[in-house]
Amino acid sequence: MGKIWLVWGCFFGFLSVALGAFAAHGLKTVFDDYQMSLIATANQYLTYHAFALLTLGLWNHWEKWSATLFAGLSFILGILLFSGSLYAYAFFGFPWLVAITPMGGVFFLIAWFLFAVAIVRAKNDII
Repeated sequence: MGKIWLVWGCFFGFLSVALGAFAAHGLKTVFDDYQMSLIATANQYLTYHAFALLTLGLWNHWEKWSATLFAGLSFILGILLFSGSLYAYAFFGFPWLVAITPMGGVFFLIAWFLFAVAIVRAKNDII
């Protein structure tokens, strides 16, 4: 399971850099300040949670028994719903998309909670 979270973390990290560069260099003259702030927020949370997935993957490799399935899926759903809805709103202007954003935030909270539970229940005595 750890490799899956590492691969997803790398994918979202790549996407974060690509979309950030595209926004900074290709969209500044096309989008207004509000659209750029939506993209900046989406990119910020995408980056944070790409690192969270990488950390979860490393944790899973170290603590083999660790139940990280639901934490990892929650991070991915959070990214797709939170960052994805903000990107889509900035690019396509559908205001109803912003109603999805809080659901992504809830999935982020669930993911962080589940990750913390996995750490507390660790069988290794290193931490």
